[in-house]
Amino acid sequence: MDLLTPDFGLIFWQILIFLVVLFVLSKFAWKPMINGLNERENSIEEALLSAEKAKNEMAQLKADNEKLLAEARRERDHILKDATAAANKLREEAREQASHEGARIVADAKASIDLHKKAALADIKEQVATLSVQVAEKILREKLSDDKAQKEYVSKLVKDLNVN
Repeated sequence: MDLLTPDFGLIFWQILIFLVVLFVLSKFAWKPMINGLNERENSIEEALLSAEKAKNEMAQLKADNEKLLAEARRERDHILKDATAAANKLREEAREQASHEGARIVADAKASIDLHKKAALADIKEQVATLSVQVAEKILREKLSDDKAQKEYVSKLVKDLNVN
């Protein structure tokens, strides 16, 4: 039964050795382990803070990118609107210029036609006058070929002059 109930001396030495081992472990083993655990805890906390900071920065960058994209879209829409307006203005100006040019060409053509028409009428009048003179000359030569006819014609002309 001695083995089941230890002596007071054995208990004393076991407690003393336990306290010495406890002191040695606390002095040389637990402090470095606790310091290592504290350092690891701090590094994990710093890593979590860095990750949170990076996450916030990424969210900020994403918001900035979205803002830049929206700005670029507005700018693109504005440029397209301006380009469309400029194209419409150019098209309208070209249409007006073509209309004015067409009206000018038509007016020039009418003026040219009128000029040619007047020239043709003047030429026709001249030809008619020339033909009339030639016909009258032939008629007068034929009628006034003898002296008696010439005297009658002259007296008729003098008579007409006196009446007028």
